[in-house]
Amino acid sequence: MVRAGLTTERVTIAGAELADDVGLDQVTMSQVARRLGVKDASLYTHVRSLEDLRGRIALLAADEKTIRIAEATAGRAGKDALIAFANAWREYAHEHPGRYTATQTPIQIAPELAAKAPGPRRAVELTYGMLRGYGLAEPDLTDAVRLLRSTFHGFVALEAAGGFAHERSPQQSWIRALDALHTLLEHWPDSRAGDSP
Repeated sequence: MVRAGLTTERVTIAGAELADDVGLDQVTMSQVARRLGVKDASLYTHVRSLEDLRGRIALLAADEKTIRIAEATAGRAGKDALIAFANAWREYAHEHPGRYTATQTPIQIAPELAAKAPGPRRAVELTYGMLRGYGLAEPDLTDAVRLLRSTFHGFVALEAAGGFAHERSPQQSWIRALDALHTLLEHWPDSRAGDSP
């Protein structure tokens, strides 16, 4: 393996690849060092700790996932945008399970890193922008964002864990779930009726 030219980016990518292979919670600094063909101590010039590395993996993944969603939804609105958004989310989770986990796991990220990372902020902007196409405004926007995130993440997490044992394919259920979400978003309950506890 090439040992020269070790950088923070290379260490982060190696950690992300390892997370996809073995799971985020199984990533260790020693394993990353082995993957890069260096000694453990060499990594600490580029990342402060395992927690720092996991934070960098989360930010890398957030950027990747957001770019994929932005490309999928560009020029689309309404149901077309919702389906493209959801499919891009699910495909990323399937292709990069460890990185995806990093985007959904509370990880301590250094404030200076988080401030410079466009991915998480852009993800929020894309989601809110797509939902404004349904005519939603606050507080309904936030409620709808939480519903979508819960649905998408819940589905892919159950799918990854083998939680859909029924003979009906998960893909068929996914399509129907997106149809149902679209119908709900078009007929979102009026928040002026008042929030109940």
